[in-house]
Amino acid sequence: MRLHLDGARISNAAAALGLTFGEFTTEAGVDIVSFGGTKNGLLYGEAIVVLDPSASDGLLFLRKLNTQLASKMRFVSAQLIALLTDDLYLRSATHANAMAARLRGTLEARDLPGLEFTQATQGNAVFAALPPGVADSLRERFRFYDWNAANREVRWLTAFDTTEEDVDEFSEAIAAALTEPSARPCEGRVSRSSRPTSQLRRFLE
Repeated sequence: MRLHLDGARISNAAAALGLTFGEFTTEAGVDIVSFGGTKNGLLYGEAIVVLDPSASDGLLFLRKLNTQLASKMRFVSAQLIALLTDDLYLRSATHANAMAARLRGTLEARDLPGLEFTQATQGNAVFAALPPGVADSLRERFRFYDWNAANREVRWLTAFDTTEEDVDEFSEAIAAALTEPSARPCEGRVSRSSRPTSQLRRFLE
């Protein structure tokens, strides 16, 4: 059996764990890593890193058949080189993680009614469950998606360029939505994240 690591947020993991990439990939027996750059500041670009060459039979062909291979790879490579130079990847990820911790800490300190954190905040993501209608109210100003709509669970993500002011503004908006019921839409309103699915279903019927 081969082990592939989805490293879309691998830099955030390294920052949170306080480890080098090698300590939780090569030393942990990972064979292939998808190294993410887009979610840590790159304009676009990911890389497939083969740690065990015997696990990559056919990869030269599969990368064109099943994945995306940019025609001008130097534009992707230049970004990855910059990201890995002088620990830029680590600084950016550490900042994103810190902003997520700030968001959760600020909200926890306010002890807001109806707000329930559903998962540990270990990287740059905060998971929470909200009362009916609150997520849609917030989405009128801020963009985020449902994580588990059945439980009204949402996911809030911070990034390399998230500022403390951004976090504080969002925290205030969450507090207002939770403490001012009149500002919420009706509970039967369809969330934005589910509308495309509903439209597609009607199209296929």
